[in-house]
Amino acid sequence: MEYIGYLASIIIGLSLGLIGGGGSILAVPILVYLFKIHPEQATSYSLFIVGFTSMIGSFSHYKLGNLKIKSALVFAVPSILSLLFVRKIILPLLPDILFSIDDFDITKNLLIMIVFAFLMIATSVSMIRKSKKVKEAKEINFLILSIIGLFVGLIIGFLGAGGGFLIIPALLFFANLPMKQAVGTSLFIIFINSLIGFGGDLLGGVDLNYKLLLIISAMAIIGLFIGTQLSKRIDGAKLKPAFGWFVLVMGIYIIFKELFFK
Repeated sequence: MEYIGYLASIIIGLSLGLIGGGGSILAVPILVYLFKIHPEQATSYSLFIVGFTSMIGSFSHYKLGNLKIKSALVFAVPSILSLLFVRKIILPLLPDILFSIDDFDITKNLLIMIVFAFLMIATSVSMIRKSKKVKEAKEINFLILSIIGLFVGLIIGFLGAGGGFLIIPALLFFANLPMKQAVGTSLFIIFINSLIGFGGDLLGGVDLNYKLLLIISAMAIIGLFIGTQLSKRIDGAKLKPAFGWFVLVMGIYIIFKELFFK
């Protein structure tokens, strides 16, 4: 299964390179089901893989002039605070078994996977639906941008997901950025949030297989470069619905597997 996992890891970067998001939504399921890593630990792996890959992607966008630092920092600072709050305070307080229904235990790992699955389904719907034209805003709404950043930080902290499909709409509507700049700025925000969250996990003594972590990250970076090259020839907007259906099926699969086929 590990070899399949390595190949699947390419998709993480491929999606980031092609459509500026979606890679993080696949990282945790790949780590849990193909590499047999516990869900809570998988969120730490995911933070590094997605963060490192996004760092390289954001640097490429910076050279193209697609990175808006001020908007990124207004979004990133509150999201970092909420991210660290979740990972350092909330997650450690949750017991391994939250409660039981008859003989069925609702564990912390089960909760992480089910919430993740519902986020995948919600994300897939936004990808499948046709995008509406964004109305130009008169000015950047920094207050709403920072509030959304706070909310996204909670999701990143709990699930180890980059939150690209929440960040990009916020940058389009409230930072008034064109799509290419929204993608580049989103990758920069994901990079900051994910690697700071991962750093907090390291300080907390998380146990990691560094060889595995680096191999998966390398495969994701290969996917990023492939996706970036393909994006010059293929319209990412046309690929979003197909990728959305794939994410939807995976989300439904996770729910059924976790609830009925344990």
